[in-house]
Amino acid sequence: MPYTEASKRATLKYMKKLKRIPLDMQIPQYSRLKAYFDHKCNQVNTVIKEIIFEKIDSEMGEDWKK
Repeated sequence: MPYTEASKRATLKYMKKLKRIPLDMQIPQYSRLKAYFDHKCNQVNTVIKEIIFEKIDSEMGEDWKK
């Protein structure tokens, strides 16, 4: 499917709703992380967000979402 002007506009509109967070880590740490992702059979982005929000929920409780 060719990349059309409509799909370009849709992509740009979607990208405006996101905030990118760069993450640097040493190669051995990444290797451990990658093995975990492979074990979970999920995308890296999905697993990182799950871990972050599980940690926040456990420390802050449900009230932080409001």
